Amino acid sequence: MNAAPSLVSLVWQRLWRDARAGDLRLLIVGVALAVAAVTAVAFLGDRLERGLQRDAAALIGGDLVLLTDKAPAPALQQRVQQSGLRASWSVNFPSMVRADDAQGGANRLAALKAVDGAYPLRGQVRLADGQLAAAPAPGTVWVDAPVLDALGLQVGDPLWLGEARLRIAAVIDNEPDRGAGFLAFAPRVMLAQADLATTQLIQPASRATYRVAVAAGSGQGPALRALAAEWKADIEAGRLRGARVETLEGGRPELSQTLERGQRFLSLVALLAALLSAVAVALAARDFAQRHLDECALLRVLGLTRARVAAAYALEFLLVGLGATLLGLLGGLAVQALLLQLLQGLVAGDLPPPGWLPVGLGLGLGLCLLVAFGLPPVLRLAQVPPLRVLRRDLGESSRGAWGVALLGLAGFAGLLMLVAGDAKLGGITLAGFAVAAGVLSLIAWAALQVLRRGVGRGAPVWLRLSVQQLGSRPGAAVAQVAALGMGLLALAILVMVRTDLLDSWRAATPERGPDRFVINLLPDQGEPFKAQLAAAGVQPLDWHPMFRGRLVTINDEAVAGKKFATERAQRLTDREFNLSHAGEMPGHNQTVGGAWRGEGLSVEQGLAQELGLKLGDRLGFDVAGQVMTAEVTHLRKVDWSSMRVNFFVIFQQAELAVPSTWIATYRAPADRGLDRRLSAAFPNLTLVDVSAQIAQVQKVLGQVADAVQLLFGFTLAAGVVVLVSSVSASREARQRETALMRAMGAQQALLARMQRAELLGVGALAGFLAGALSLGVGALLARQVFDFAWQPQPWVPLGSVLGGALLAWGAGWWSLRGVLRRPVVQTLRQASAE
Repeated sequence: MNAAPSLVSLVWQRLWRDARAGDLRLLIVGVALAVAAVTAVAFLGDRLERGLQRDAAALIGGDLVLLTDKAPAPALQQRVQQSGLRASWSVNFPSMVRADDAQGGANRLAALKAVDGAYPLRGQVRLADGQLAAAPAPGTVWVDAPVLDALGLQVGDPLWLGEARLRIAAVIDNEPDRGAGFLAFAPRVMLAQADLATTQLIQPASRATYRVAVAAGSGQGPALRALAAEWKADIEAGRLRGARVETLEGGRPELSQTLERGQRFLSLVALLAALLSAVAVALAARDFAQRHLDECALLRVLGLTRARVAAAYALEFLLVGLGATLLGLLGGLAVQALLLQLLQGLVAGDLPPPGWLPVGLGLGLGLCLLVAFGLPPVLRLAQVPPLRVLRRDLGESSRGAWGVALLGLAGFAGLLMLVAGDAKLGGITLAGFAVAAGVLSLIAWAALQVLRRGVGRGAPVWLRLSVQQLGSRPGAAVAQVAALGMGLLALAILVMVRTDLLDSWRAATPERGPDRFVINLLPDQGEPFKAQLAAAGVQPLDWHPMFRGRLVTINDEAVAGKKFATERAQRLTDREFNLSHAGEMPGHNQTVGGAWRGEGLSVEQGLAQELGLKLGDRLGFDVAGQVMTAEVTHLRKVDWSSMRVNFFVIFQQAELAVPSTWIATYRAPADRGLDRRLSAAFPNLTLVDVSAQIAQVQKVLGQVADAVQLLFGFTLAAGVVVLVSSVSASREARQRETALMRAMGAQQALLARMQRAELLGVGALAGFLAGALSLGVGALLARQVFDFAWQPQPWVPLGSVLGGALLAWGAGWWSLRGVLRRPVVQTLRQASAE
């Protein structure tokens, strides 16, 4: 008697044969899709993180930075000098710059930065000609390219800054400590600090940010930490009001709301692709086990032990999973490279290569998918005696299989929470799918019972046979509805969230939105200004009075010296607010609490949360030396990413006796001369042309939208795999049923009608349930994670019904197309052989 084949030989033979037969196709695709989607996001995030760590010192301009809205006192300057650390002093402020009268005299709002000779302490300024430089020489300025374009100037021409006439010496290509605020309206103009006094732009009431950057040399770490501790202590004690400290750990550039939402959506896509792939792997494994009943029976009859059979199947699955995971990792690398191309210009192109963490994440995900969803159905084959296998029972679950499944599920859930990167996003998605799976299964079982009782003898033959066919395998039918429903649920959620995401971005910069901002317009200039706009055929979109005030009391308790929960809250109380008053709430804001009563204060929701404010609290503001106290009666939600005028606090009064100016926005006409006429008629106003910045924002939104669309395709592919897997899982049972009915004389047309009715019915039921559930899960995600103004869409269940029916029918036709076309003799032979 020949010796039993070795385990390695057995696994290799079976692996080669199953691969050629296509039994592993869906399993490989499911694992590869999940790993590719997750690792694409992980690779991109890891490279961005490594880039931030690499450039952290350059991003803040030093190892430690103090920012304050007042010129540093002599004592502070002396303390920095005594520390022995290298230091650089700079000041940033917005101001109008203008061309010489001989060159048209055009003006432009710019972000001015006056730097000393030590700038920059970390990193270097890169100029447009490729040269690396430090700081401009006295008498010269460096500018961003938009300054030249707006003013019609070129390098070497003069530029007026206040009362100083300076020469444009170079164009800035990259500034190390500028940060990543792509929504910054004004281009940069950099000058030597020695020229600042000559401009006469800094006055006692000017709004400017002073930066004190320090850098430590070898062995100066203790001195750096001591200075940081001293600055923080001074801020907490109120000796440095309006100041904050930036360090390498806390100085990373803030991402905009747009990019945050985009990143969350990419994480959601990766989560849903992984969840759908888990369903596809489970279905493919179940189908694989059903296909290998005869082979398993033969192996047991030939004397292979349960342990040997289990080891053979487990090793085969692990090898297949490893290969699929490697394919997914390669796919993830390729997709993240494509994502970087789509985001070119928004993120740095010279990012360092990714580390090993995303690779470990992908390997862990592929392993957990197989262990939790792939191995349990296959391991059950090894638990049955030969006679029971020959009766075509799959076998009973063992404790080992349950333990493997639970271990894999725990690892899978943990990895998905890591992928989400947000507790709310991960929790809502995982919990929503767990609840949805239970609800789908329960309702599918109930619907099946209703159908079995409700379809009587009077129904068409094809309908009665379809219901009987479903009722003959209720477990498979429920599993099929649940699997289809899960796939359609994920697709419905993504379609809704994606639609709202893109709509919110488009709403932030509407095509006919404002592209001009006007500030510093005096009260008596309001009506003449609006008259000039009307003469040009323009109506202001926003028109608000604005005045400045500092929060000094909350519920009659002084704010000075009070400790708040967060550093941002502390900064807010140390600064002056732009305030307004109005008889009605601005139309682009939303009420979230209280009511607009025509009296009291309306407070922005985020500010109220940051400072711990609630309805009924009394706030006192110091406005031009006068303390104005009022009660909070209204809370508003404000979209700060919109191109509209917004305020933290509004006094609910149409008239208020405070010194104020007007702030306005409007859409400029095609006649470009209006800007010059307004500037000439009202020389004190600041008119900001943001059309170039809006175009930049829209370009960025297009880039992020393209990235979202690309990864969205992964979930679509995973959903299709689930649909095909759910139908393919019943292929063997359908073959036997078809063989019996064809042997009894059933015509192919009747069988085709039965199959079509079953697939359309199952798909429609799964689609309706998925659409209804998606409204709830989508609402939670929109409100709790993406911060959308959620509006239910009743068409979603209807669209899901139609889409589910068509997708199920299409997937069924593809998977079962050979069942009905097979010759009768071949079908009967296969049925008898089984």
